[in-house]
Amino acid sequence: MASRGYFSVVLHAFVFATLALSAFSQLSPNYYDYTCPKALSTIKTVVEAAVQKERRMGASLLRLHFHDCFVNGCDGSLLLDPTSSIDSEKNAPPNFQSARGFEVVDDIKKAVDEACGKPVVSCADILAVAARDSVVALGGPTWKVRLGRRDSTTASLEAANANIPAPFFSLSELITNFKNHGLDEKDLVVLSGGHSIGYARCLTFKDHIYNDSNIDRNYAKELKYICPRNGADSSLSPLDSTAAKFDNTYYSNLVQKKGLLHSDQELFNGGSTDAMVKEYSYDSEDFFEDFAKSMIKMGNIQPLTGNQGEIRVNCRKVN
Repeated sequence: MASRGYFSVVLHAFVFATLALSAFSQLSPNYYDYTCPKALSTIKTVVEAAVQKERRMGASLLRLHFHDCFVNGCDGSLLLDPTSSIDSEKNAPPNFQSARGFEVVDDIKKAVDEACGKPVVSCADILAVAARDSVVALGGPTWKVRLGRRDSTTASLEAANANIPAPFFSLSELITNFKNHGLDEKDLVVLSGGHSIGYARCLTFKDHIYNDSNIDRNYAKELKYICPRNGADSSLSPLDSTAAKFDNTYYSNLVQKKGLLHSDQELFNGGSTDAMVKEYSYDSEDFFEDFAKSMIKMGNIQPLTGNQGEIRVNCRKVN
């Protein structure tokens, strides 16, 4: 009986792995080559214009893809507006009044549908490609985005609250969170490098600058001017000292105890990830190469493929 039970567990694991592999294998960099050859160049044009207009938008579009993938997979659920049947992820604390770039996604969707002659490209794929094009526009690496995701017909505010890592997380909480999404410690350190660009609100780093000891005193003092103990929760500070350029300065800042968020500095605080942070702080080539690999891996989290989901006509609502 024991051997039969063991066989059943092994068989179940094999079937699950096969199904997961089959979903991933349906994603392909060439997915739109025949149905809409102009899809990728159209997305790139709109993203580059948006980033040129406001460089911070690059970080915002990258963050949308990340926050989408960490909630029930890369399925465009984050883009859905609230309705009587949609508990919008936009209203979850990790996104509320901080997730931005939705109008740019609308612009991309409109331009792509015009270029294709009909709604062929999913909103989930738009997020994945826009994230890559944003990083490239700000001087970062490129990679071949695997495509063919379909859009969800539901959203979950509860799942957004539970699954998006918080700025006050400890290293062990971050590692567990990423592991729950099929990502390892290296992916955690590498993808956190997305904080090479963009800004964070005072609310997210207030505890770190007033209550933590693992922060450079002069850096904390500077931040207190824009982020007093009381109020100013929406005041912005750059996530690293070169927030409009995708580079490895984020890691150099961590080595100097100048991580803006508690969760950032946890990556270099005497723990298991210190060596990786140090390596990326002086080797931008390694960082760029590994970032590209981890972004492809993250983009593979539970995609809807085949007959699952739909191709939304409007990214903000179900067809």
